[in-house]
Amino acid sequence: MYEEPYRWVEAVGNRRHYLDEQFKQGSPVVALTYESGILLLTVSKGTPKLYEIYDRLALGGMGHPADLEKLRFSLLEMAHVEGFNRSPSDVTGGRMVKYGIAPVIKQAFEEVFKAPFIVKILLAELGQKSGRDAFLVINYDGTFEEGSRFGVLAATSAVERQMLDYLRVQSGASSTVAETSLTLDEAFGAALRAWAVGDQAQRQAAEQADGGDEKKVEDPKSAASDHADLYAYLRETVAEKTIECAVLDRHQQGSSKFRSLSVDELGRLLPRDIRPSLT
Repeated sequence: MYEEPYRWVEAVGNRRHYLDEQFKQGSPVVALTYESGILLLTVSKGTPKLYEIYDRLALGGMGHPADLEKLRFSLLEMAHVEGFNRSPSDVTGGRMVKYGIAPVIKQAFEEVFKAPFIVKILLAELGQKSGRDAFLVINYDGTFEEGSRFGVLAATSAVERQMLDYLRVQSGASSTVAETSLTLDEAFGAALRAWAVGDQAQRQAAEQADGGDEKKVEDPKSAASDHADLYAYLRETVAEKTIECAVLDRHQQGSSKFRSLSVDELGRLLPRDIRPSLT
C-alpha cells in the first residue's frame, strides 16, 4: 500500500515521529573552534561517541551505537579509498557528506520497508588555516547543515538552536566572524556548559511531553551569565558518567591532528567539584 504517494508520505511521517522519540534520551554533542583547532565534547555512560575519521576529520555521534559504528566504518573506508586514489587533500568533510554518507542515510530513511539509521552525525574538519574550519551536521533523514564556528547535535532542532545561541553568546561574536580567540580552557568550559544547556532543555521537553510541570525555557543570554546554575546542573547529572573530549590540534606534529584528551588533562580543565569518571 506504500506504493500510493499519500501512503508513502504517511509512512515517512510515522518514521520521523518514531525517530524523534529515539533521540529524547540521547546525549548532546558539542564542537567548537578554539585558538589551536577544534574541540569536541560529550557526556555518556561509557560508550565512545567521538572518533577520528582521517587526518583532519573527526566525528561525533548521537543515537544507536550499532548504527553509529556502521556509518563510522563507511566513512573510514571512504576517506582512505579517497586518500589513496586521489590525495589526502581531497579527503574533505564536504565530499564525505555530500557524495558519501548523507545519500546513504537519506536512502535508508526513505525506504519505509527497511529499518532506518537511528543516528545523527557531526563531522568536524580542521582547516589548513585558522578561520577555515568547518562543521557538517547530518540529521537522521540525510539532510545536513554546514557551519564555520560551532556544530552541535541534540534531540531536536529547537534544542540545537538553543545550544548554538548559547555558544555565540559565550564567544561574544557574531556568526559571521570566522576566527576565534578562545583558549583550550575557555573552549572546554563553554562546550561543557553548552552540553548542560542542551541536556537540560531535552529533559524539560521530555517532562512537558509526559505531562509534567511546564517550565520556562531559559533565555540563552541569561543562562550565559549564570555559570553557577549550569555547573550545579552538571554536578547532578554527570556523576557516574564519562566526559569524553577530543581535539583536532592544528599544531600537532604529523599528518593526524586528532587526539583524545587524557584523564589528567580533563582533570585540570574540570571544575574541582565535578568529579565524574573520565576517559
